[in-house]
Amino acid sequence: MENLTLDDTPPTQGGQLGGAQMQMPVPGMLPPQSQQLPPQMFTTAAQLLDMTDKKLMVALRDGRKLIGVLRSWDQFGISPVSESVLLLTPVPANLVLQSTIERIFVPPSPKTSTSSPRPGLYADVPRGIFLVRGENVLLLGEIDLDKDDNPPPGYEKAEIETVHRLQKERKAREARREKVVKRKLGELGFEGENLGEALL
Repeated sequence: MENLTLDDTPPTQGGQLGGAQMQMPVPGMLPPQSQQLPPQMFTTAAQLLDMTDKKLMVALRDGRKLIGVLRSWDQFGISPVSESVLLLTPVPANLVLQSTIERIFVPPSPKTSTSSPRPGLYADVPRGIFLVRGENVLLLGEIDLDKDDNPPPGYEKAEIETVHRLQKERKAREARREKVVKRKLGELGFEGENLGEALL
């Protein structure tokens, strides 16, 4: 496969050089087979083929970060809308991670006038084999094994219980703040997303 980038000029049709005009692709038609994209431009399960048996970091939609070795995945597919119509959007691929850890972060505390900033904390919770539904994957990427043992910049490793406690306190503060913001917006005439549902 050729090493192409998005900045490369496309090949000319029929071997013509110079000012020959290119044929524009027609919507719904596949491009000619001679045009190939490099593997990093695949957005389907073919990209996962290169990541199989490698250590990955997977960020989930709910904010969790998983680190593990990708052992298996299922193919992207074409989802049927009805018996006669196929939706050409890919169905998300499910992932199977082995030796998975969940990395929990507590962000650094902001600097105040009386105290110096405290670095962020993180803890690794062992999870074992983990099945991730494809629709929950926000981002995934390969981990550089040379830097794998280094702590994330600006963070220090801490005990799991400490990080859980601090994260729980932080979520409680955010929930209280969100409640105050919703109340103030309600006084100004704005409705929250779930305000109507609470009345039913």
